[in-house]
Amino acid sequence: MLDITSLNNLLAHPKKIVITTHHKPDGDAMGSSLGLYNYLIQQGHHTTVITPTDYPDFLSWMPGNAEVIIYTEKTDQSAALIADADLIFCLDFNNLSRINEMGELVRTAKAYKIMIDHHLEPEDFDDYRHWDINACAAAQLVYSFIVDVLDNKKLINKDVATCLYTGIMTDSASFRLPNTTSAVHRVVADLIDAGAVNWRIHELVYNSASENRLRFLGHCLSNCLEVLPEFNTAIITVNKHDLEKYDVNTGDTEGIVNYALSIASIRLAAFIVERPDKVKLSLRSKGDFPANEICKLYFSGGGHRNAAGGVSSAPLQEVVNQLKLILPEYKKLLIQ
Repeated sequence: MLDITSLNNLLAHPKKIVITTHHKPDGDAMGSSLGLYNYLIQQGHHTTVITPTDYPDFLSWMPGNAEVIIYTEKTDQSAALIADADLIFCLDFNNLSRINEMGELVRTAKAYKIMIDHHLEPEDFDDYRHWDINACAAAQLVYSFIVDVLDNKKLINKDVATCLYTGIMTDSASFRLPNTTSAVHRVVADLIDAGAVNWRIHELVYNSASENRLRFLGHCLSNCLEVLPEFNTAIITVNKHDLEKYDVNTGDTEGIVNYALSIASIRLAAFIVERPDKVKLSLRSKGDFPANEICKLYFSGGGHRNAAGGVSSAPLQEVVNQLKLILPEYKKLLIQ
């Protein structure tokens, strides 16, 4: 294991560094990764961000995005960079299964592994861990890693600040979730002071949808939404034909589950989508309802109390029925 002194000594001279994050990266995954990237390149480190898969177009404007390597598109180059790295930063995930085929490459790499994350139950693969389940975003932890661990706040420039702001904004649902504490707002204030243009970032992330995406959203709300008032639950179910009809791309389903959760009486919302190889679930909840418990116990997943995900190899309707059968077990929590 590395201590802070050893880590600072390692980073005192240029190193070959890989930064990676979970598959199908979201705003926090890319914001934290590119925020750290823009910090490290200022010190002369040979730094590469490698994502396991593609990610939404609405994140492609961030500083440093042009240098990102997508593993599935450049497998050999990615494998070589991982094998040759001195340090590998693992951001916004804490289990190597979350980076798909890259997991074993990272596990067996000679590099020191540094985990920066806020999810429950981390796997023991890292040499240094900056981890806090109370953080609202991995990007918040990258900020504290730079400021508190490395004592280098002066290197949080406009590019770093812009990326970290994006990560915090998206993972806090635009600063609406319970873990958006006063400390988070103080971090965000620092990032704005460092050059993050908050209104512009919001515009680029949330007001850049395609026409197809908007029509798909309308279809989901008009035709795919089922409300179960006896359980204060709402479910949006999308099949593969819907995805084809509306030419749904990576990121187009992002945030749709929150529309179901916005219904006044709803305490649990589910977005269940039929992908080519599996059925994926995204659960969101209000208050103390443990969405992550349902995903962990029944759908091979997990996450945060109010935001979690899972998968199933069963047919779409069976997955929907399974979730409905689970709800009576949680009725007291759902109707309180």
